[in-house]
Amino acid sequence: MTTRATERRVIEIIRHASPGGAGVRVGIGDDCAVLEPSAGRLVLATTDLLVEDVHFRRRYATAADVGWKSLAVNLSDIASMGGRPRWALVALACPEGVTVEEAEAFFTGLLELARAHDVAVVGGDTSASPRGWIVNVTLLGEAAPASVLRSTAKSGDVIAVTGALGRAAAGLAVLERETTPAGVAPAALDQVKAAHLRPRPRVREGQWLGAAGGVTAMIDLSDGLATDLGRICEESRVGARVELARLPQDAAARAVAAAVGGDALAWATGGGEDYELLVTCHPRAFTRLADGCADATGTPLTAIGEITPEQGAVRYTDAAGHEVAVARGFEHFVTGRL
Repeated sequence: MTTRATERRVIEIIRHASPGGAGVRVGIGDDCAVLEPSAGRLVLATTDLLVEDVHFRRRYATAADVGWKSLAVNLSDIASMGGRPRWALVALACPEGVTVEEAEAFFTGLLELARAHDVAVVGGDTSASPRGWIVNVTLLGEAAPASVLRSTAKSGDVIAVTGALGRAAAGLAVLERETTPAGVAPAALDQVKAAHLRPRPRVREGQWLGAAGGVTAMIDLSDGLATDLGRICEESRVGARVELARLPQDAAARAVAAAVGGDALAWATGGGEDYELLVTCHPRAFTRLADGCADATGTPLTAIGEITPEQGAVRYTDAAGHEVAVARGFEHFVTGRL
């Protein structure tokens, strides 16, 4: 038997599940949380909005998946600054008829990821929604002694990316289909679906890279390589050249692309939601950073190009060195996410 959720019941669920944490003087239960950052540290603040049928579909995303992803996308922002995530505020709007079980599952997914990164949920809000689920998470963190920004890339820097690209877009392609693609190993299907539903933000990698020295700029790949690299170039007033043959494409994504007639390279440049880190660094620092990141976190760092002096000129070249057009990523009010 299911029970309809009420605002008070939802608050009780999150208050019971997240009793507080380090730096929480006053948590859930008052008009505001009272928080205490570490001495001498600056505060990072980020927020992301997830809307049903724009960022996720309840047809295949469970309430726990939605909870996990709503925090993951914010953790990825903190990671891109090299920071330490600390406190989250969660606003949840659901349509009439949402059950206590669904609300509990949402917070179970969110809090599983929060505990993995020592994040305390310290407040938020609830509301009815006229159509679909709407989730807004605000995440506060502590900045590294020297925050890594988008606006500080320099001509001659190496462009590099953590992990592999295209996995989340492959997962979306699988989830949107009515039938399971034939000829793809079950493990590969599980990997790509998990990448879309429960992305793994590169928090440890961001902290390590931010503290290692030699990194000049960083951004998380939420909207796709082509879009997010363009943002670094715009903010830093530089250009870029990327060699497509060097992109670390995900093997499982390649298998899915072959099975469904997709384009693995287009997923790698424009699929979005990989939540890898796009990094620029001093040329002489790259080998040290790549070796150190792999040793410290187990995540590879792959060089894919270089920053150029031509402001706003972002070029992609094929294996023969010819300039080619690539699929671009997501932009609100221009392209639909799903």
